[in-house]
Amino acid sequence: MPQNLKIVYFVAPNAAALARRAAEFFVVEAEKAVAARGRARIAISGGSTPKAAFAALGERGEEWRPRMPWEKLDLFWVDERCVPPDNAESNYRMTREALLDDVPLKPEQIHRMKGELEPDDAAARYESELRTSFGLQGAEIPRFDLVELGLGPDGHTASLFPHTEALHETKRLVVANYVEAVDMWRVTLTRPVINQARQVFFLISGADKAMILNEVLQGPRDPERLPSQFITPVDGILTLLLDQAAASFLPAPDAEGRGVLERNS
Repeated sequence: MPQNLKIVYFVAPNAAALARRAAEFFVVEAEKAVAARGRARIAISGGSTPKAAFAALGERGEEWRPRMPWEKLDLFWVDERCVPPDNAESNYRMTREALLDDVPLKPEQIHRMKGELEPDDAAARYESELRTSFGLQGAEIPRFDLVELGLGPDGHTASLFPHTEALHETKRLVVANYVEAVDMWRVTLTRPVINQARQVFFLISGADKAMILNEVLQGPRDPERLPSQFITPVDGILTLLLDQAAASFLPAPDAEGRGVLERNS
């Protein structure tokens, strides 16, 4: 971790409250981006916890759906399994079913990773799409307004798994990564892209994540084994949205559910 990384975490009482808090967070950050730059570019992850947040965000009659500036949003993915988009394992399919089918996003605003392609081809095409969408030149790195991440039980995030080649990529924006532990190819944003975002946050739920989260945040630095420790945003602030179960080994938050940690390299 770099010097003076500030870790700010917000603790919701349960998973349902966390989903609502995350939906609010997406909307507030999108509103900030649109106000500042006229557009919001957000990269999202898969998993059951974001699925609940996406469902809350797209729910008709709720506060957050009408506030989201849908017409000025570009949606990207942090990573994808190398499967077709209708496969049950597809992060895109999960997002489509939980959110996209219910909200007014046009096809050109939805930038999915094409997991049905050969892995290296899928990665190269997504890098090209990022360069075009962000108007990048040369070695420029895109700066997302918001990147949402999860935490795996082995300490991985995105498809940056322990002891895999993708951990060491610092020049490409997107890579294919073979993960022997799950015997599957994945496509993932690289850590320089994730860390360049204006706002990076982890969305984590459940008692089964409490110990590994504590180890990532407060244990010895070992990012080869715990790749989530590589997530060190350039602006020096990392945000976590947690439920009480996931936060159970962290210092107790204040009366408003907010806690702060600082970590130096």
